[in-house]
Amino acid sequence: MGRFLSRRAVRAQEQLFFWAVAATVALAVVLPLAVLTGQLAAGDPAQRHSVLATLATPSLWLLLARSVGLAIAVTALSLTVGVPIGFLLSRTDVPGRRSAFLLHAFPMFLPPFAMALGWFHILGRNGAFGSESTSRFFFGESGLLLVLGATFTPIASTMVALGVRGIDPALEEAARLVAPPGAWKWPLATRIVLPLARPAIALAALVVFTLSFSELGVPMFLRVKAYPAVVFSRLGGIDFQPGEAFALVLPLLAISALVLAGERRWAARRSFSVLGLRSGESPLWELGRARAPATTLCWLAVAVSIAPIASLALRAARGQGFSSLGDWAGAGLVNSLSVSGLAAIAIAILGVVLGHALARGLKGAALVDAVTVLAFVTPAAVLGVGLIATWNRPATDWVYRGRAILVIALVARYTAIGARTIAVAMAQGSPHLEEAAAAFGA
Repeated sequence: MGRFLSRRAVRAQEQLFFWAVAATVALAVVLPLAVLTGQLAAGDPAQRHSVLATLATPSLWLLLARSVGLAIAVTALSLTVGVPIGFLLSRTDVPGRRSAFLLHAFPMFLPPFAMALGWFHILGRNGAFGSESTSRFFFGESGLLLVLGATFTPIASTMVALGVRGIDPALEEAARLVAPPGAWKWPLATRIVLPLARPAIALAALVVFTLSFSELGVPMFLRVKAYPAVVFSRLGGIDFQPGEAFALVLPLLAISALVLAGERRWAARRSFSVLGLRSGESPLWELGRARAPATTLCWLAVAVSIAPIASLALRAARGQGFSSLGDWAGAGLVNSLSVSGLAAIAIAILGVVLGHALARGLKGAALVDAVTVLAFVTPAAVLGVGLIATWNRPATDWVYRGRAILVIALVARYTAIGARTIAVAMAQGSPHLEEAAAAFGA
């Protein structure tokens, strides 16, 4: 009887923590968007008519379709390069694979605009390898694909590497037993290992597509028209219309639903009970004759990742930029580290609870997950204006005037990534372990 009550108490605790996370997500995401909806509904009728007229413009929908197409192209490029690179650097005997992985993943820690600026100093008209032809290539959709693809490919590589490392080596050993000698490697990779890492690949596709579609600075710098720029134009200048900007976000609801449905369909729920109970670390794959081309491919990806960073560092050294870094940065570095650190802790806490609920199919988890994905797809400027309209009040002035508002904004924006990453990791563990622990009151 005591064990039964303990298990019931565990279920109650799960529900309590989950609904606390759901309330936090509602406060950070739903409330700001609801405030913008209220402003639009209570606004001038002429403004609502203008919004409807804008949404009925064919050119707006063509721009939206173009932006979606570019985001799909960036996602396809990132997965095409990132999936094999992540697999090679995590499971094969490529020389210097750990160093290569760190160098390749470094662009994830930089804003895409910094990478675009680095590529400009390489391919721009006066760049290191620049000419008229490279400048025409760079300033356009081809340059956008290059910059965003090089920036976001490490996300795909990292996700795939984490997914591959979580697979029980016993599966590989079983596949080797039934395969002909010398012919097991690539069929095993394409039919066993990568399909088992499919949730990680789907998560990478979701993250890359969303970041590519919502990117604002790089398209504006490369003179490429993008849908987020249209939304941002309603938030700047004299004609400040946050309600109209939010109305332009409404088509993104359908895109968010399609992306979420596609990601869930691709990473369909199936038994992961074979994962998590690991039988030990399997040895690295020996590539043999394929080692040289695989090594060339990996280090070429590293070169593409670090080339724009190196060009920025070289230009800063020539212009004495490093010596004046302290004067320009001021307290910005400390403020950024403190805010991002607090946000990371909060996202990790929320992600553990929500990720576990997603992995175990807890009722209501899919809805909360959909809300976080919507916040991730929504342009950051619109979400920021909603947060300002919500918290810039006398009663909540203590939140708005401090770092708390920045932490709330980051939590609202990036909880989807934390929850999905943890959900993929938790789905690889057997639920029977949790059931056994709960039976003894854990």
